[in-house]
Amino acid sequence: MPVPVADAEPPLPPLAGGAAGPRALRPLLDAVLDTLATGARDRAGPLPAGGPEAVARAVRDTVGCAIPAEGTGADEALRALVHAVTVGAADPADPHCVAHLHCPPLAVAVAADLAASALNPSLDSWDQAPAASELEARTSRALAALVYPAAPAADALVTTGGTEANQLALLLAREAATGRPTRTPAPPTARPADRSTAHAPAYAPGAPGDRTAADPAPAGPVPERPPADPWPGPYALPHPRRHPDAPHPGPPHPHRPAHGPPALRVVCGENAHHSVVRAAWLLGLPDPVVVATPRGVLDPAAVAAALGQLPDDAPQLIVATAGTTDSGAIDPLPELADVAAAYGARLHVDAAYGGPLLFSDVHAARVRGIERAHTVTLDLHKLGWQPVAAGLLVVPDAADLAPLGHRADYLSAADDTAAGFPDLLGRSARTTRRPDILKVAVTLRALGRKGLAELIDRTCAAAQHLADLIEATPGLELHSRPTISTVLFRPTGADPPAVARARRRLLAEGRAVLGRAARPDGLWLKATLLNPHIQPSDLEALVKLVEGHRTG
Repeated sequence: MPVPVADAEPPLPPLAGGAAGPRALRPLLDAVLDTLATGARDRAGPLPAGGPEAVARAVRDTVGCAIPAEGTGADEALRALVHAVTVGAADPADPHCVAHLHCPPLAVAVAADLAASALNPSLDSWDQAPAASELEARTSRALAALVYPAAPAADALVTTGGTEANQLALLLAREAATGRPTRTPAPPTARPADRSTAHAPAYAPGAPGDRTAADPAPAGPVPERPPADPWPGPYALPHPRRHPDAPHPGPPHPHRPAHGPPALRVVCGENAHHSVVRAAWLLGLPDPVVVATPRGVLDPAAVAAALGQLPDDAPQLIVATAGTTDSGAIDPLPELADVAAAYGARLHVDAAYGGPLLFSDVHAARVRGIERAHTVTLDLHKLGWQPVAAGLLVVPDAADLAPLGHRADYLSAADDTAAGFPDLLGRSARTTRRPDILKVAVTLRALGRKGLAELIDRTCAAAQHLADLIEATPGLELHSRPTISTVLFRPTGADPPAVARARRRLLAEGRAVLGRAARPDGLWLKATLLNPHIQPSDLEALVKLVEGHRTG
């Protein structure tokens, strides 16, 4: 009697790693690349026309049942869904997609990110990421040295972006205030006056520097600290009219220590990123003191006045911004560092946007004084042209990161660490982490400092040219000259509803993606240029588009 033959089992889906992985990936990558090209042609603009409902309907029609009983196969699934997402994308590589700090990533960085996904290291233990962990350590230290060139042990943590980095900065400040291990700032040392030959002043976080003749004088003398007052509530200064986009203090927090040392008090500006106030809320800190910024940047005298209203024994953290989301404005960092030193406060600089100016000899001076901060936020998925995510929290001394030390025996057993295996858990508040540093390291090696500087210089120059075009157009008005690469403008005389309608019409037509910025003098359209390939003709066309919609 014949023995029945079992039906052949279907082949298992191939893996991306191992020696066979590249062979399995090639046809799939061909499908993806073909579909990206087709989808971009079908979209034919910076974003799909029709608005939210049209996009949602197209996605629903393509997806159908999101978890079908039987699969359609890799090729069909990739082509269908990649096409739907590409056709429905807001493409930052399009010269008229300029709403946000949302950069078009470099092809070399995306290719490196593919390798990271295929290898899939997880940076929570050395035995999951042997080479990737060493690459992260070396590259992070090199980037930290860009911010703190005179600090011998500067270091950086890789984050998902400015929000995580700002939260870690507040956490480190809170832990330093409790007396846990932290470093003592070094005394001030002489600083070079010319950043073209020395890329940053000598390291002295929080200490008043010896100004050169080129340094602007402070806005005014730092006032003497008045006698301690009771905690004045969430805002130390009166705010009859808060900026519409200012950080919201969040719900009242019960964490007002009745015993033990007083809680860290955070002082930031209305121009600060919303994540600062949210971080204080998540960490159980009192609501930050939010200082009014009617000119778009922090006034050092106003910050000093706010600090002076806090109790003498309250540890304090000033949060400054180097590149605001609304306008790209940069707070006066040297003067704020002087205020921090005078009051014994820590200084954190959120330079998620402006920090990469340090690569450029032309523009680095705009963030002069950043090296005096105790912590610095830096993003490379803005003016670094990396795929999301590529953030950093930078510190002048690796010892500053000691409060993040943590141990889980299955990941970092004490005897393994003693035997020389690195303990990676203290490199993040997260556990599982992909090797986002690989794309950064590849980009730095491929372009070098000069290559990145050229991209930054071109982008900033394009913003200046756009400002020139707006000033020369009678139907448009310019808010102010750009500090980095953000340009605020609007149809001349347009009220806020008219500005909002013009922006929404351009979005619905799929013709331009512009942001909006609410300022004390009304609502403005926002063009945040991050595309180094943008041409003068692209900017001229954008100006004509907005001019044609000036009636709303």
